[in-house]
Parts: sequence; structure tokens; C-alpha cells
Amino acid sequence: MAAETELASQDEGGTRSRIRDAAVRRFGRDGFGAGLRAIGADAGVTAGLIIHHFGSKGGLRRACDEHVLELLRSAKEEAVTDGSTASMMARMAEVEEFAPVVRYLLRSFQGGGELAAAMAEHMIADAETYLAAGEAAGVIRPSRAPAARTRYLAYQNIGSMLVWFTLHPDDGDDARFAASLRAYVETIAFPAVELFTQGLFSDRSMLDDYLMYVPDPPPDDDSA
Repeated sequence: MAAETELASQDEGGTRSRIRDAAVRRFGRDGFGAGLRAIGADAGVTAGLIIHHFGSKGGLRRACDEHVLELLRSAKEEAVTDGSTASMMARMAEVEEFAPVVRYLLRSFQGGGELAAAMAEHMIADAETYLAAGEAAGVIRPSRAPAARTRYLAYQNIGSMLVWFTLHPDDGDDARFAASLRAYVETIAFPAVELFTQGLFSDRSMLDDYLMYVPDPPPDDDSA
């Protein structure tokens, strides 16, 4: 009986994950107006079973948000605590695997509203954690205002993706979206690595001058 219960629990978990993954793909491709029947068809289940596992379409959306954030958190933390060229090249080789996640994020931010704002704040909070881990690992320089730096980097990251995919619209074709994502990554990879590792200005005179007028950096404000 115990073994049967464990197998049933594993099957429940597998079905829930299959539904969630199908929803991430469907929401990313068609937007959050996509219906439960379409998601169920993708996952090979009924709309009623989706309600059984997630309670509502809103519950499914929250589960998708949590899953996408966890995938991003894990990938980013590995990137900033490793810092090796081999690790970076391995992630670039597998960039197409992240296409459903990136598509989902784009849909969320393009949709705007409270859910998009909440997603952005969760991403920023996660980024604070993994940037701090990078500092502790000696890979990332400390900041006078770590939370403000994190928010700036997050806005830059989100903004650059939004610009790219606005200029290269998603036509709903999975393969073309994945190819566009690879083109985006390959376009920004070198300048991003160069900028993050070498900096932009040849010296720190601009910072020193700025600090003469603003001796302390703006306080970190989580409500920004």
C-alpha cells in the first residue's frame, strides 16, 4: 500500500509539472488569454484536471511564475558564482532551451499590470541574492549601493530583451523564436562581457567628481 501511495504521489507530481510546462509554453506563445482547454490538450489532460491541481487559471499562472523565476534564479546564480569561460559557453550552447521561459517573461512584461510588476520585483529580489553570492565567491566587485545596482542591471536586462523582440516580433513559430533568441544572445554577448569585465570609462574620475557633490550614494529603496 505504501508503495502504491508513493507511485500515485509521483504520478501526481509528474502530471502537475507537465501541465505547468505546457502552460508556460502556451502562455508564452498565445498570451495569458489562452484557455485551459488548449493548455490541457497540450499536456494531454482535461481542463478539469488542471483545476484539480491548481485550483484556478490564476493558480496555474502563479505556479508558472514561480517555476520560471526558479529556473532563472538557478541559471543566474550559477553564472555569477562560476564566472568561467567554459561555463558561459556551455550556457550559450543551450540557449534555445530557455526559449519558452524567455517568451513567457516577455508576455508577462508586455502585458503590464500588477502581475508584471510583481514578476519584476521577484526577479530583482532574486538578483540581489545571487549577486551577493557572486561577491562572496570573489567573482563580482562589491557595490556602495548593492540594491540600487541590482535594480539598474535588472531594468537593463529586461529592457534590452523588450527592445530586441519589439524590433523582431514573435510570429508564433517556436523555431523562429528560438533562433531570434540565439541571435539576441550572440549580439549582446561580447559587448556585455567586455563591459562587465573591463568597464566603460578609462578611469574613475567621473565617479570621484560625482561623489564630491553626492558624498553618499542614493539609499537603497526597496519601494522604488
